Amino acid sequence: MRLWAPLTIVLAMSTLAACTDLTPIQNDLKDLHSQVNRLSAEQGALKISSNNAVQSAKGASDAAHAAASKADQALALAQADQRSIDATNEKIDRMFRRHLSK
Repeated sequence: MRLWAPLTIVLAMSTLAACTDLTPIQNDLKDLHSQVNRLSAEQGALKISSNNAVQSAKGASDAAHAAASKADQALALAQADQRSIDATNEKIDRMFRRHLSK
């Protein structure tokens, strides 16, 4: 049994030495932290960009509603003008017919 003891100790020490080399794991962790930080920054930039797009779309929608309102006002004014023109033409026609009938 005593012959195996030194061999077991050497084997255990070499196994522990291999396990204690954490440099690759630490490098992987650093890399992961770097990627998480980069992705967080990208996410923040995308959120800002998305918010800007939403604000632009809202502004465009408001402008479209204002333009539609102006167009409705112009149409109502044009229709009122057309009724006035039609009424004036009707008066002229009646006056012309009256004048011809005399």
